[in-house]
Amino acid sequence: MRYAYKASLIGSAHQFELTDAGLSWTIAGRSGVWEYSDISAIKLSYRPVSMQQQRFRADIDNAKGGRIAVLSTTWQTATLIAPQGHLYRDFIVELHRRMRAAGSRAILTGGLGPKTYAAALALLAGLAIAMTGLLLRALATAEWTGALFLVGFAALFAWQVGGFVTRNRPRRYDFDHLPEVLLPPNPRNQAQ
Repeated sequence: MRYAYKASLIGSAHQFELTDAGLSWTIAGRSGVWEYSDISAIKLSYRPVSMQQQRFRADIDNAKGGRIAVLSTTWQTATLIAPQGHLYRDFIVELHRRMRAAGSRAILTGGLGPKTYAAALALLAGLAIAMTGLLLRALATAEWTGALFLVGFAALFAWQVGGFVTRNRPRRYDFDHLPEVLLPPNPRNQAQ
């Protein structure tokens, strides 16, 4: 099984292949093969960007200190980042299956780190308190346009940031139960 993506418009594609020997990779002229049992950690996360809201990332570490990132999107032109959701999903699921078969003891995590997540929640709580205060002041002074703007802004903000925060809750998982919220939708489930 092969997977490739371009991390930027300039530069070569990052290429990966799941072989009998392990995870084979080629990035920027460097290459290697990591045995499945030597992969020490995988961290899955949801990382939307302005041009691609359905972007996922897997950070893969090996026991010797190496780290590679696998993204679910690829640059095609100066203005187009294309999703590769089903290809990425199939690759990540198969990688986990092969690691389990090799007896891997990798640490499998998802989302943000606990400290980063706590800081994000504290920031969101502070913003919610400030927005509530502004809304109450706008209502008390009969500034209906300002109140409507704040309600609209809060709804947009909750939609954009809320999905990021809820998907990236810190979690641990095992080889048999990959976190669905940190993978692109399964096209087989959508067809049913």
